[in-house]
Amino acid sequence: MTDAPPPRHSASRTLDRWSDRVTQWKAWHHPVARLAIVVLGALLFALAITVPLELEQQIVFAVACFGLALALNTAAGRLATLAMMVLSITASLRYMYWRLTSTLGFENFIDAFFGFGLVLAEFYALLVLLLGYFQTAWPLGRKPAPMPPDPALWPAVDIFIPTYNEPLDVVRQTVYSAVGMDWPADKFKVFVLDDGRRPEFKAFCEEVGVGYITRDNNSHAKAGNINHALTLTDGEYVAIFDCDHIPTRSFLQICMGWFLRDPKLAMLQTPHYFFSPDPFEKNLNTFQVVPNEGELFYGLVQDGNDLWNATFFCGSCAMMRRAPLLEVGGVAVETVTEDVHTALKMNRAGYNTAYLAIPQAAGLATESLSGHIGQRVRWARGMAQICRLDNPLFGPGLSLGQRLCYLNAMMHFFYGLPRLVFLTAPLAYLLLDAHVFQATAFLIAAYALPHLFHASVTNSRIQGRFRHSFWNEVYESVLAWYILRPTLVAFINPKGGKFNVTAKGGITEQGFFDWDMARPYLVLLTLNLFGVAVGVSRLILQESPDTATLLINLAWTGYNVIMTGAAVAVASETRQVRRSPRVSTRLPASLTFANGKTLACETIDFSQTGLGLRVPAEAEIPMSEPMHVSLYRGQEEGVFPATAAFRRGEHLGLQFQGLNVQQEVELAQMTFACADNWANVWGQRQRDSLPHAFASVLRISMKGFGELARSVARLAIPSRRARAVQSTLDMRDQ
Repeated sequence: MTDAPPPRHSASRTLDRWSDRVTQWKAWHHPVARLAIVVLGALLFALAITVPLELEQQIVFAVACFGLALALNTAAGRLATLAMMVLSITASLRYMYWRLTSTLGFENFIDAFFGFGLVLAEFYALLVLLLGYFQTAWPLGRKPAPMPPDPALWPAVDIFIPTYNEPLDVVRQTVYSAVGMDWPADKFKVFVLDDGRRPEFKAFCEEVGVGYITRDNNSHAKAGNINHALTLTDGEYVAIFDCDHIPTRSFLQICMGWFLRDPKLAMLQTPHYFFSPDPFEKNLNTFQVVPNEGELFYGLVQDGNDLWNATFFCGSCAMMRRAPLLEVGGVAVETVTEDVHTALKMNRAGYNTAYLAIPQAAGLATESLSGHIGQRVRWARGMAQICRLDNPLFGPGLSLGQRLCYLNAMMHFFYGLPRLVFLTAPLAYLLLDAHVFQATAFLIAAYALPHLFHASVTNSRIQGRFRHSFWNEVYESVLAWYILRPTLVAFINPKGGKFNVTAKGGITEQGFFDWDMARPYLVLLTLNLFGVAVGVSRLILQESPDTATLLINLAWTGYNVIMTGAAVAVASETRQVRRSPRVSTRLPASLTFANGKTLACETIDFSQTGLGLRVPAEAEIPMSEPMHVSLYRGQEEGVFPATAAFRRGEHLGLQFQGLNVQQEVELAQMTFACADNWANVWGQRQRDSLPHAFASVLRISMKGFGELARSVARLAIPSRRARAVQSTLDMRDQ
């Protein structure tokens, strides 16, 4: 996995030559010399952080360091990335040291209240930044391990598909793909674990020929469901898929090799890839353009965790060795993030966990903003519970690297209060004249801007394939208010809260503005707009205003207006009428009509219920008449009955008709179960660019203002009509 932009050869070659010369020095390999270099480096680093400088000197130092960072950013390779991290850490720690030693001399309660609140939020952000660098400095980039050539040596696997209240249409495709895996038929079994105890699910499982497991209670939700199934099955390995996560036919072969190579490996996780847009992507129209909220975790963070043997189990798309799982008591039931807690227990017991950054399943994303927020609230509550009940910083069995990786995972979900502080901090000065920095505006800029600029440029380089700049602030602005209370409550009372299932497979027949979900953002947006108005009026009307301080706070507030405007845009739910999202793909195909004639064509997209085909514009195709469509993938051919549903020029829409179980399985193998559908687009979006990313968020924010105005107008128009009707009735009464 690359971690830098395409090489600009002269700078890259110079850096490589310099690093090669250093590593070839004989003294470099002597332990005394290495210790001396480490001590000298630590002293220089401490000096760079703590030496006080006058304003002009600080500006020169900051410009020189940032210029070096920009130069390093043109060089390829991990060494340049690590050097940029060092520069960023230096700038950030220098800022925090100055902040703690030179800006906290508050003179009244209001200044102290807002000032200490802001510095605590900044300290949290700094800690997350440093832990993030630690996690992502050196992604392992694990590749699949080869399998024994003789399938007779391959072990037995049980495939679990837990479900509770999801519709059968969602579960059906997952089952069809699971039974078609490329694995000896006598060495794997598929089980649907139905905590909803639904007769139609049992009948479906009997029709397909897969196991059906249920129980007489729902104790411990999904974790209890899986643990119950473990008592009724006996495969050496267990693969787990959420019922809306459709596995590829290659999943077992791709994942199993590492278990056979490493007898201490207890769990291997693969990415969660989604072929439908989440509420951010759907409502903002950024699907397959801007990386979604989870891609950074699965594209980079988990790969970094793997270096430290700290890969998290994520509840789905993973394989586990049964014996270690049973040894730690099965799937953890003490918290609502049972998956991460299970991996933590395995690591504590001395077992290894691993990650393969190759999508081997694809699922349905949350469809509504309320459902998305509910899912994230559960994750946040669960991580707070782990922080209290089984804190990875303490207790036996973990290395330092593992402790820090788990710590960052927990710390991430406490961003609710810090994010709200950042979204309101400049208002303390604009509205209350509170001085949260006891320093001049120019000194603040000279220390704070290098910290912010270095962090932005460095993270853009590290995360560019899986997270675009400024989008993290949008995600956190949307969720901050909602995860604040659950994390604090769970931290105080970790026994509280319950597991909630995220609904999938629904439709939104009409677009609407979710006023309930948007209420916190609307309050923040109103406050910040009011702050801008007050600040501008002070600039114009106030005698001898502190112009520099006002401008800094106005710029900060303006940035917050953009972020909250983007958050408001997310609350505008767009129409979604398809229960089965379509996946773009190009495959050779042909149509066979009732009269025996055939027509060569190719696919445009597919879904669970139909195909989109590109056909010659002049071809005559009978509508609503039975035909057969053939799909070709390599040497394989699948033939399926269908009818034409619509025709628009070269675009022909087909609906499958009367597929039997075998045809459903074959169709899954030709479509959803093919890993290249997902692997070919994984991490292949345009790399991050700071200017383009900011322009994108700004456009989204403007869209938010437009959607808000239209929603207000829609509310106002019926009211005006009602008043007009009432006025007419009153006149008639008179």
